Amino acid sequence: MTFIAKILLLGSGELGREFVISAKRLGCYVIACDSYAAAPAMQVADEAEVFSMLDGDALRATIEKHQPDYIVPEIEAIRTEILAEVEADGFTVVPSARAAQLTMNRDAIRDLAARELGLVTSRYDYAESKEELRAVAEQIGAPLVVKPVMSSSGKGQSTVRDLAEIDAAWDYAASGMRGDRVRVIAEQFIDFDYEITLLTIAAKDGVHFCPPIGHRQERGDYRESWQPAAMSAVALEQAQAMAAKIVTELGGNGLFGVEFFVKGDTVIFSELSPRPHDTGMVTLVSQDLSEFDLHARAILGLPIPPIEVKGAAASAVILADRDSEAFHFTGLDQALRVAEDTAAHVDIRLFGKPVTRHYRRMGVALVRVDEADVAEARRIAVKAADSISIVYS
Repeated sequence: MTFIAKILLLGSGELGREFVISAKRLGCYVIACDSYAAAPAMQVADEAEVFSMLDGDALRATIEKHQPDYIVPEIEAIRTEILAEVEADGFTVVPSARAAQLTMNRDAIRDLAARELGLVTSRYDYAESKEELRAVAEQIGAPLVVKPVMSSSGKGQSTVRDLAEIDAAWDYAASGMRGDRVRVIAEQFIDFDYEITLLTIAAKDGVHFCPPIGHRQERGDYRESWQPAAMSAVALEQAQAMAAKIVTELGGNGLFGVEFFVKGDTVIFSELSPRPHDTGMVTLVSQDLSEFDLHARAILGLPIPPIEVKGAAASAVILADRDSEAFHFTGLDQALRVAEDTAAHVDIRLFGKPVTRHYRRMGVALVRVDEADVAEARRIAVKAADSISIVYS
């Protein structure tokens, strides 16, 4: 079989699914890996492997079996020391093993940003017990945000508004931790005006940026996103400069999701993911090249053209409200009709996850309006998402 490149995808959720589609359009052969069978990306990949990414022996054995041209992490929970070892042996890790190691843990990437690169961040510190967390909280002061140094989708994150809530915050963070590190980060609560994701592409022809994406979170996890997010030229310039600085330091090629808080013209670094970002799903409808297309092009060393945004766009997630292995969706026709009386384009993506869990994202509504009316795009996206029901049996 002739193909452009063989890609081993580590993690096969909805973001991985869209990346596989983009990579295969460019002639790649993709092996999708995850801890459970029939994960979303596996359904569109050439091959699949089921194992825990935290099992170092299984991870190395899979890499050696397939001999991929590119190893592409889609999740944080990976035995990253194995990635460093195989990179030293000559394999290409996207964007780099160092990036995967640093961003697997919030403490490592925060220390790089604040203490080594001098980026503006909130006040923060770490704790490995309730007692340490209480001492950190007393030093920083309430309100503050507590979250595991390793987690995803907002798991274990809470806002402490009174120091009497510290024990509950620790317990909740511990319940949401991934991996084997019992450690939390406590950071000053920023009274920001809004927050953005700046999709930043490190490619062979330089660093490129997508227009900023605004987003709304609940429980530390994304619920809506929209593009373009309104921000001043001064703030955008700051964000781009900080994003370019940190992705250049991490090295390698690929797309990074860099999150910032914005207060007036002041931009504060929050987090970074060295891979497509969940809030960036809006680019499936907003841009001529989605974040997944751009990630694939950067990985393969292809040129990145000017990124064109079409009108205003928004996304809104479709959530499960319980655990179930027996369910189906209704309302797809109604969701696709919500904009019949407008010029909006509406699309629905159902992820194909085999089971539901409480607050698990099962799909997303995507809306684009031709005029630059972000508020209207958001309204229609939420209405379309709300039209979809998950029926449990």
